[in-house]
Amino acid sequence: MSTAAVDPKSFTRFADFYPFYLREHGNRTCRRLHFLGSTLALVCLVMLVASGRPVYLLYGLLCGYGFAWLGHFVFEKNRPASFKRPLYSFMGDWVMYKDIWTGRIPF
Repeated sequence: MSTAAVDPKSFTRFADFYPFYLREHGNRTCRRLHFLGSTLALVCLVMLVASGRPVYLLYGLLCGYGFAWLGHFVFEKNRPASFKRPLYSFMGDWVMYKDIWTGRIPF
């Protein structure tokens, strides 16, 4: 099924959304950029806790979303699901991150 015809807002359960999310991340470079952005966001979170400087929250958001959106617009050639389903998309980012670490999804 083409993901272009699917409205991310139509999903009422994350379990139904996640397969759609994975289809939206079929391009390996896009997935790698997501992984890089998520890793840098975690580093920023550690820096926030260690330093107490709130600016690291901003840096984390810029890293996480910046790399992901670059992957979508330049390599995947689609619109990020976070525009229509921000919570499910955020959850999907971290489930995919875990799935890449565990080898379920190729890096």
